[in-house]
Amino acid sequence: MAETKYWIIVASKDHVQNGIAEGIAQACHGKSSPLRRMRPYDYIIYYSGKLIMGQDDKCQEFTAIGQVKDEEVYQYQMSPEFCPFRRNIHFFESKAVSILPLINDLQFIQNKKSWGYPLRFGFLEINKHDFDLIASQMLENEYVPTSASVTLT
Repeated sequence: MAETKYWIIVASKDHVQNGIAEGIAQACHGKSSPLRRMRPYDYIIYYSGKLIMGQDDKCQEFTAIGQVKDEEVYQYQMSPEFCPFRRNIHFFESKAVSILPLINDLQFIQNKKSWGYPLRFGFLEINKHDFDLIASQMLENEYVPTSASVTLT
């Protein structure tokens, strides 16, 4: 079995909430390539810089956490002009957590003064340390660091 990887996807909080409700992830305005990099049992965390796409209201929170369910990357016709790629995700019950108090301890943020820089492309791989740190703050139940995959249904 391939080594588990950990990903951050950047999307507005309103879009993340829609994805949670549907049990799916989209990335980078519907592109397939980021989703194809993920494997079953990989973990994702959504970061939301904004509350609503296209508006100025800041969010700056990690807003969802979950695990990739299967191999399938598929397209979904949302409108005649927009047919984004999606991935099925098992989302965990969690709370949104501000990135601000975590910045100094997150290894993927090398320049703490320009902390948003690594998030600019909308999709990135992070290490287990950073995933465990964020997950320990987000998950409602006591968090046990990931050493094995959970059984997905």
